[in-house]
Amino acid sequence: MAKTIMVVDDSASIRQVMNLTLKKAGYDVIEACDGLDAIGKLDCSSQRVNLIVCDVNMPNMDGISFLKSLKEKQNHRFTPVIMLTTESQESKKQEGKAAGAKAWVVKPFKPEQMLEAVSKLILP
Repeated sequence: MAKTIMVVDDSASIRQVMNLTLKKAGYDVIEACDGLDAIGKLDCSSQRVNLIVCDVNMPNMDGISFLKSLKEKQNHRFTPVIMLTTESQESKKQEGKAAGAKAWVVKPFKPEQMLEAVSKLILP
């Protein structure tokens, strides 16, 4: 059975590229347009999410706030999160790490680089 990855990004083109990249590698993909959308989809889905790829700068709920909210949820506390963002400052990375991010990938990214991070971090 394919593992499921949630992609949280306010950019439709980034979601599309991630969707194609991940599906080609054999993963199922759930898309969300911001942190609030992602929380809503996680709360009402019975599907297990094995990994989340999340942008930092989004409307409604940014990636760091989403991460903090996610880590408070019993079912998703241990779900690994890869931050995919244009932010490359060390302070932002530290903030993400403190909130529970397992990896930090800076846009623009190479699909191979993303798949390598995914394969290392995805839950069994």
